[in-house]
Amino acid sequence: MTEQEKKELQDRIHSVQERVAQAAVRAGRNPDDITLVAASKMNDTERVRAAIEAGIRVCGENRVQELLDKYEQNAYAGADLQFIGTLQTNKVKYLIGKVSLIQSVGSVHLGEAIAKEAAKHQIKQDILLEINIGREAAKSGLLLEELDEAVARLSEKPSLHIRGLMAIPPIADQATKNSGYFDEMHQVFVDILTKKYDNVSMDYLSMGMTNDFETAILCGANMVRVGTAIFGTRPYQIVSP
Repeated sequence: MTEQEKKELQDRIHSVQERVAQAAVRAGRNPDDITLVAASKMNDTERVRAAIEAGIRVCGENRVQELLDKYEQNAYAGADLQFIGTLQTNKVKYLIGKVSLIQSVGSVHLGEAIAKEAAKHQIKQDILLEINIGREAAKSGLLLEELDEAVARLSEKPSLHIRGLMAIPPIADQATKNSGYFDEMHQVFVDILTKKYDNVSMDYLSMGMTNDFETAILCGANMVRVGTAIFGTRPYQIVSP
């Protein structure tokens, strides 16, 4: 990266951090309580390192192979690493011990596979349950009517810790268009908080991306996943999925 590119990246990061803080204040919340996850998909090791140097503290990857490639290059030194993309059960083994949080647990079957692999490594793996809040056929995730059973079943796994919920609402052409989905997710999050489960703490409500993260914060999100607003557009692909 050139010095100019690094400066532009730094400026974008500071801008997003400021927007997160302002949204938190408007929502009557402490900006320090909002976790910004830099979605680093299709950004190489040099760009990830530069982002961390510029103040990013949490990186989220969407693809297992890309994560492994960059992990081997020590791309994430100085930052927390999370997995935020669609995950196949046969790739779970590559993540255990490398990521602090798997955000995209959209089925009991996947949760059980994570629990099994984590138990082999004697690790208690933090996860978020992914909700298909828009009920979109092309997206993974639990339907709302499946959530209670999923929480009950996965909370019985001693090698799992359910830390909250994650959602990706339908693509919207306006930043505020998904506020209804975000409000619904927040209500579900609060409802689960009132129930007593082992291995469930409901610490994180992860929702909101580049186009709508401020709206998500105003609706109750305390974790947002931002890629393009941090790294710019992604014109290239460094690895296959």
